[in-house]
Amino acid sequence: MLMAVAATFLTVSAGSALAQDQARSSAAELAIDAAIPRPEPANVPPPTAADVKLDTTATVQDGPKEAAKETAKEPVKAETAPAPAPEKVETKPSDVATTPAPEAPKSETAKTEPAKTEPAKTEPAKADTATAPAAPAAPATAAAPAAEPVKAASNVPPADQPVADKLKDLIGAKTSRHFDRKNERAAVEKFYGARDFAPVWTQGGSLTAAAKGVIARLKDAASEGLNPADYPVPDFAAATNNPDALADAELKLTASMFDYARQAQSGRMHWSQVSADILYPEHPVDPSEVLTKITTAADASAALDSYNPPQKLYKELKAKLAELRGQGSGPVIEIADGPALKYTPAGKKQAEVVVEDPRVPQLRAKLGITENAGDTRYDATVAEAVRKFQNSAELKATGILDDKTVKAINTPKRDKQIDTVLVNMERWRWLPRDLGAPSLGDAYVILNIPDYTLKVMQHGQQVWTTRVVTGKPGQHATPLLTETMKYITVNPTWNVPPSIVYNEYLPALQQDPTVLQRMGLKLEQNRDGSVHISQPPGEANALGRIRFNFPNKFLVYQHDTPDKYLFAKEERAFSHGCMRVQNPDQYASVLLNIALPNEKYTPERVRSMYGKSEIDLKFPTPIPVNITYQTAFVDDAGKLQFRKDVYGRDATMLNILKNGRGKDLENVVAHSQPSYSRPATTLPSGVAVANNGGGFGSSGPNFFERLFGGGTPAQPPAPVGRKPQRVFTR
Repeated sequence: MLMAVAATFLTVSAGSALAQDQARSSAAELAIDAAIPRPEPANVPPPTAADVKLDTTATVQDGPKEAAKETAKEPVKAETAPAPAPEKVETKPSDVATTPAPEAPKSETAKTEPAKTEPAKTEPAKADTATAPAAPAAPATAAAPAAEPVKAASNVPPADQPVADKLKDLIGAKTSRHFDRKNERAAVEKFYGARDFAPVWTQGGSLTAAAKGVIARLKDAASEGLNPADYPVPDFAAATNNPDALADAELKLTASMFDYARQAQSGRMHWSQVSADILYPEHPVDPSEVLTKITTAADASAALDSYNPPQKLYKELKAKLAELRGQGSGPVIEIADGPALKYTPAGKKQAEVVVEDPRVPQLRAKLGITENAGDTRYDATVAEAVRKFQNSAELKATGILDDKTVKAINTPKRDKQIDTVLVNMERWRWLPRDLGAPSLGDAYVILNIPDYTLKVMQHGQQVWTTRVVTGKPGQHATPLLTETMKYITVNPTWNVPPSIVYNEYLPALQQDPTVLQRMGLKLEQNRDGSVHISQPPGEANALGRIRFNFPNKFLVYQHDTPDKYLFAKEERAFSHGCMRVQNPDQYASVLLNIALPNEKYTPERVRSMYGKSEIDLKFPTPIPVNITYQTAFVDDAGKLQFRKDVYGRDATMLNILKNGRGKDLENVVAHSQPSYSRPATTLPSGVAVANNGGGFGSSGPNFFERLFGGGTPAQPPAPVGRKPQRVFTR
């Protein structure tokens, strides 16, 4: 019988073993085949009879007698397979071949052993399972039903399993009950799914350290100028021992954490809700990153706090907000009523007049004057501080301490000051987290419109500052933006923007066809009929001698000006939107020394380039330019300063914050939307205006001032030269 079995195997090896999709002819063949360890990969040569130690307990029910006699003549010695054997692998139910004998008992799954130099051992015939690689299914009469797959053990602690089950149901429902943003729902599904839906904020019904840190940060949101009511904290104590309530509280806290991180980083409102002339780079939070960062941090409160602006000026405002709310040090100072105090400087016909009053030391303290703190004289220093305060409080800046000024200085003003600080903290959230260029020592330019100042910063320190003239309130307001300055143009051509052409020049041209020539402007008509007006380089050019270019969608820039007298004024909102710089040659040398430190630029070298031809000085690395609107800021002396809300930005933002984000939003935006439409006037037949890229807000000369004697005197017609270049093509 043994010889018959061996002969049968040889027959199978020559034929059916090479075609594994054919059915086995007997139970003995199946048992022998199952006992052979199949080496990996599967494309190695099949084993031969010499590789097999016969299972003498197998019963041959049917098979050729000739094969049985052949097998009996020469016993087969079992040896190891010539190919490398696989590592120990436990078989799965679907990989097991079984015998159909009903009397055979159930067996444990056999395991293959690595190939050895010793003969391989096989299990007795009563074992009806053995390892084998996945093979074509055996006939129904020879295979038992596959076993049910075993469910993987959960990593969720038993005490948290009920909450995990409820979380799985809530998250799987894909409702917007807790998360109304698609990316937040996706992040929650992925995060909780990866942890078998185990809760992260509770463990055994008790708050985790991460949860306590997040809750503390949410409850302290007011210190960051945020509203704690926007980030409700669920009552975990009341939810103890209630899996449904704990799962609901889990997701509610996650949702509040998302809201805090998003608003701390990007703001409680989007800048587009305030005005159409604001454009800052988007920097939204990634919900998946928030979940991972907060839940793995050693200090969850600090990790959540990191989404607030990191800038020094923001943190200084935060400290002043605490002081205004009574959380800071120092007593509240009240200025008593009394006679009006006025300082009179010495003139040609009068001597200096300085009055004394016992209220002056309190006034000095209130206004942050540290010099001669106990002096009772209402001198020039005190009068100047009063005048600046009046200007910031939108009072007539007389420098006289009258009843209205006293009332404004005292504590009833505190609520308005708090509101002003809040909206300025909100605007800081719109700005990029990194204001400067890392490769240039974090250098950047920052211009504050209400303060009419420009500063150059590097290595966290102020390098240089100057006064600026900004856009007029209304349709000529200077836009808020962040861009990069790429080059400086010396001796620029002024390409008159369409807004000025339509609103000022063409209407006047109809009345006086020679007015442009008398102003030194060139009028050109293109083949398509459009009109292009420009002013060649020169001392009287509206852009002065230097233009600082940072291409942007509003087509505004910074530049020199022939109208130097405007820099002496305290309020300097006079331009068409561009920013005029008081000392452009110094500004240029500072920027060039940052961008090109080996060139050793000086103001004198810059001025030596003045002439009739445009010269572009390009920066190898662009310098970021940030146009901001800070009506509240802390100065270098540590004093909180307020400036007039010249464009009404504070009022618009407070309306949105206090009345709801969406309330009257269309009216708010429409009210703030600059209007660049054509004037209601009839233009000459066939005349159009070319969009020459000069920018809607170019701060060139006011046409009527020049026409009727104001500003710079009219210039003779400019010589015809090359066609003026476009300022920007973007």
